[in-house]
Amino acid sequence: MLQAWVLFHNGEFQQAFDAGIKAGGDGITVANKATSIYANYLETKEKTKLELFMEVAQRAEAQQAEDPKNANAWYWQAYALRRYSQGISVAKALAQGLGSKVKHSLEQAIKLSPKHADAHIALASFHAEVIDKVGSLIGGMTYGAKKDIGLSLYKDALSLNPGSAIAMIEYANGMVMLEGDKKMKEATKLYEQAAASKALDAMERLDVEMAKAELED
Repeated sequence: MLQAWVLFHNGEFQQAFDAGIKAGGDGITVANKATSIYANYLETKEKTKLELFMEVAQRAEAQQAEDPKNANAWYWQAYALRRYSQGISVAKALAQGLGSKVKHSLEQAIKLSPKHADAHIALASFHAEVIDKVGSLIGGMTYGAKKDIGLSLYKDALSLNPGSAIAMIEYANGMVMLEGDKKMKEATKLYEQAAASKALDAMERLDVEMAKAELED
């Protein structure tokens, strides 16, 4: 298990996956995280990326059945389904019922682990992305997406993990989705802070580099 985490933090995602699967139990969490981060940042083929996310979602769902109080089993299922949804389009994913599954899983993760910063970020982004795609009225009535809840969750995430580059990036994106171009200046400032963040491992380095690339664009 420890070796799997060392491999993950060093950016050896395939080896981290292999070690996590071999360890079993909570090693599935390492395997799912390694696969998700690789798929999200490094996999170039869209079809392969979507397949990897679905594999993570399925493993996490099986993990929930064995250990329903494992917050990360719920979180990584939601993460994978959210990224899969972005790949096929949020509107299409909502029509397939994936939105409610993502929301439920993230709420479960936060209920089980109230200080799970990444779950707060992801749930905030769920609210923002749904409202951005279908509007506040339908988003609220059909999917339970609320602007004020989304903004509050972003703030909670940053208070739980103030140095998180991905929290700053997601908050910046969500702020613009929820409040429009008038927040572009604040969003850019968050991107600048993310780009200047000190990365503590390979995953955080990918977040920092993404922020730098966005600023250059």
